[in-house]
Amino acid sequence: MNRIIGMVCVLSMLLVTSFTEDRMGAAEEHSMIFVPGGTFQHPSFSQSGTGLERAVEVPSFYIGAYEVTQEEWNEVYEDNPSTFRGKGLPVEGVSWYAAVEYCNKRSLLEGLEPYYVIHPQDQDSENYNPNDPLQWSVTIQPEANGYRLPTVLEWEYAASGGAGSLGFRYSGSHNLNEVAWYWRNSGTRYLTGDWSWPLIENNNSQTRPVGSKLPNELGIYDMSGNVREWVQDWMADEGTPQGVYRIVKGGGWIGDLGSHSIEFRGKFEPSGFGPDQGFRVARSRL
Repeated sequence: MNRIIGMVCVLSMLLVTSFTEDRMGAAEEHSMIFVPGGTFQHPSFSQSGTGLERAVEVPSFYIGAYEVTQEEWNEVYEDNPSTFRGKGLPVEGVSWYAAVEYCNKRSLLEGLEPYYVIHPQDQDSENYNPNDPLQWSVTIQPEANGYRLPTVLEWEYAASGGAGSLGFRYSGSHNLNEVAWYWRNSGTRYLTGDWSWPLIENNNSQTRPVGSKLPNELGIYDMSGNVREWVQDWMADEGTPQGVYRIVKGGGWIGDLGSHSIEFRGKFEPSGFGPDQGFRVARSRL
């Protein structure tokens, strides 16, 4: 059954690729996937679960087929903040500020207009996190063609397969092992039972090369698992006032099953970083 689901996923991916081939152009060369806009039946989100679905319109955009790798990071910076080293591994140990700064620097290197206007010396009037020592002022230029972080709705729409979604719980499958590196399978042996940090720590668990699991319907990899991914938005729900935490998506190699579902939204202070914290880039246009 799992093999059949995997074949359906690949066939769907090929159909979407064929449908959008004339829109890909140079983006395909840079591992950017064109996501045709559409109506997203989005679950109402809360930390305690999901409620009724609501229809959300998502405009077309481009998103990275892979999480930003350490090789890509080192094309922009000489340093590497990652705990686990390897060119094909996702970069991690990256704060939200470092991610948006990377987007701007990469844009300039490629002759693109930076999407963000960053003023480290000015305090963000919308940042209410007392544990964030940076609180940089970061605003956007919506018409810029440079790299940026995806919005949370773009991320969830792309993770679900966009207009060609097959309705999987995780990005590309109902079987998390097919599409994600997570706490059970990211180490030397496959772990069972309840989530346990000592088990993870003693199992040589870590990030894995990007793209080494099955893609989702759009040909995007690792949207469930490997590293948690920063998105643009502040978290805002019944338990979290806006302006305290930025949203992180995807669960990561440490995460349990629930955190890898497409609708789950984690939260992290913007200046925070860790060995399971990375990102992927998006662009509004080429």
